[in-house]
Amino acid sequence: MSDPLTIALSKGRIFEETMPFLAAAGIVPLERPEHSRKLVIKTNHPDIRFIIVRASDVPTYVQHGAADLGVAGLDVLVEHGGEGLYQPLDLQIAQCRMMVAAHRDFDYAGAVRQGTRLRVATKYVKIAREHFAAKQMHVDLIKLYGSMELAPIVGLADVIVDLVSTGSTLKANHLVPVEAIMEVSSRLIVNQVAFKLKRAEIMPVMDIFRQAVSNGLNMKGQNG
Repeated sequence: MSDPLTIALSKGRIFEETMPFLAAAGIVPLERPEHSRKLVIKTNHPDIRFIIVRASDVPTYVQHGAADLGVAGLDVLVEHGGEGLYQPLDLQIAQCRMMVAAHRDFDYAGAVRQGTRLRVATKYVKIAREHFAAKQMHVDLIKLYGSMELAPIVGLADVIVDLVSTGSTLKANHLVPVEAIMEVSSRLIVNQVAFKLKRAEIMPVMDIFRQAVSNGLNMKGQNG
């Protein structure tokens, strides 16, 4: 008996927005992760299962072969480095932007012009380092794992680098986006070895995902 096809997903927005793609492929979880403590979830196919991991860990599970497929945000992939991963498809889900944000009273443009050394709070250390290096700016990076918006308020940092979706959390904490770094959406990722060994199982799923993205783009084009 061959190993089951294993798909790594994270709870929350990515899981919910991936479900229509999986449903199009005829893959339905037997339990919902928000209603279960199980980390391995069976599907209506005995040879396909999900594993539920932290969003930042999805590339690692796929890279090392613990999962054959996964869905991960571009932010996570850039921070991870993407080594050993095949990234065949932008699913165009969980869309947001990676931004530099500052307190509304902070003169970010002036600090950039003057070459001021900035304190930057973020969990995206690699992305922030590369962004400011490209601007030839000197920064002190402060790694945080949550509540980024607090850092400028209490004087821990001058600016933050974080994902922004609606901007409501920034606004509630008197912060404003001051610079866009990149557009972010989620990608289908595949273990390179699994793609060779389980090609017959993976390709149909990938093709259906690709068709679903294409249909979504067509619908967006028709709507707007």
